[in-house]
Amino acid sequence: METILRTIDLTKKYGSKVVVDNLNIEIKKGEVFGLLGPNGAGKSTTMNMICDIVRPTLGSIEFMGMDFRKNKSELLRKLGYIPQDLAIHGNLKAWENVELFTSLYGIKGEELKKAINESLDYVGLLERKNDYAKNFSGGMKRRLNIACAIGHHPDLLIFDEPTVGIDPQSRSFILDKIKESNKKGTTVIYTSHYMEEVEAICTRIAIMDNGKIIAIGTSEELKKLVVDNTESITLEEVFLTLTGKKLRDY
Repeated sequence: METILRTIDLTKKYGSKVVVDNLNIEIKKGEVFGLLGPNGAGKSTTMNMICDIVRPTLGSIEFMGMDFRKNKSELLRKLGYIPQDLAIHGNLKAWENVELFTSLYGIKGEELKKAINESLDYVGLLERKNDYAKNFSGGMKRRLNIACAIGHHPDLLIFDEPTVGIDPQSRSFILDKIKESNKKGTTVIYTSHYMEEVEAICTRIAIMDNGKIIAIGTSEELKKLVVDNTESITLEEVFLTLTGKKLRDY
């Protein structure tokens, strides 16, 4: 299977503190790659480096077979990022939010109008396109956040904790849409504090702690690192065994 993204000795330091430590991962085209880790593990910093929001201290990133930094303007058009913190503007209408972000990729005119409507329809907000984002519920804001990231039809979508603080119905809707996008050929990187989400949608999972990948594989492969009978252990228990930490505080 073709590799769509590779990090080579990717490192980020802030002063003497190493946040991401010589990270080497390969993500295959068409997979849903889960990245698990406790708070402070380096997940968001890794995502931010992949999206060129944060510059690595050392190492490099290859995306679609090309050096990311040398081909940044071309490759950013093939990437969509849904951050943990909402990246929408409350005083803009839903369609204006999507227009703002989609137009950054050079999409104009009728193509832009089509992209706006398709994106809002995809996340179930087309009938609310003229409503201001500030009046949306938490779940609707999360869905609008996704619409803003998909208008340019990226090859790789990165979701950083997209279901934090929303109701179960909205969470289920978002997970279904991620699976739908993946079936259409989009590669996905997914980070979450919810183990059940990761097990439901991810084809492969990496466990990250203290800036390093400490284990990687399918859910079954990770369980086999701990026990022979995989039915006797949950992925959450595997995580606790390997890291000595809970994935999230209850």
